[in-house]
Amino acid sequence: MDLTIVGCSGSLPGPSSPASCYLVSTRAEGRVWRLLLDLGPGALGALQRHIDPLGLDAVVLSHLHPDHCLDLTGLRVLRSYGPSPATQDLPVHAPAGAAERMARAYGVAGPEPVTGMDFVDLVDGRPFAVGPFTVTPYAVLHPVPAYGLRVEADGLVLAYTGDTDTCPGLEPIMAGADLVLAEASYLEGRDPGRGVHLTAHRAAQAARDAGARRLMLTHLPPWTDPQEARAEAARVWPGEVELAVPDATVPVAGTPRAGR
Repeated sequence: MDLTIVGCSGSLPGPSSPASCYLVSTRAEGRVWRLLLDLGPGALGALQRHIDPLGLDAVVLSHLHPDHCLDLTGLRVLRSYGPSPATQDLPVHAPAGAAERMARAYGVAGPEPVTGMDFVDLVDGRPFAVGPFTVTPYAVLHPVPAYGLRVEADGLVLAYTGDTDTCPGLEPIMAGADLVLAEASYLEGRDPGRGVHLTAHRAAQAARDAGARRLMLTHLPPWTDPQEARAEAARVWPGEVELAVPDATVPVAGTPRAGR
């Protein structure tokens, strides 16, 4: 199982990265399966550097804030009006109300259905399959209904927090994960608010306590120095703190975290 960082800028596109979007791929049944986690502003263009978006097997939206979902409207245009229009509906697993939310985003005079997509509600703790992938959503702590995602394939586990603060849902998402992709929008001391985002410290603490093997920070806003976030997490995390880098592809498998 491989992870491609399509976009990793937090809360809005940055000068060098689209907003949140992550491509997970693996080979099974004689072909490559492709699962997309979130599709924020700017990500659809960057995604085309890696794959033909018509080759996606499913999209999973962690929540319906615009920085995680708005490029689904562009994908609708490509699938409907591109040179090779899609012939089958694309499964889109998302929080309840996603079809109506995207219809409002797509329409101008009024909501306009985003056709060619089959919206399926995420349910806390209920796994679903996309080819060889098993995805289990867990409700997390954010101002709107939001889910972290535990993605399993090839005997490996990718844990994606989505947007959240510390909450009980993080433990089953991260437990024993080979790679935790954790948002770290906030820094200790600088961002005192709670109930919205993780700090780099709290992200590292949750991954450590869950026994994860690797930690990668993402969703850093453009005004945050990535090295400052890395240093904050390193004070808690006992191994290397990785940073999400746009257009990078990394294997989910990896060596266990190093002890101190």
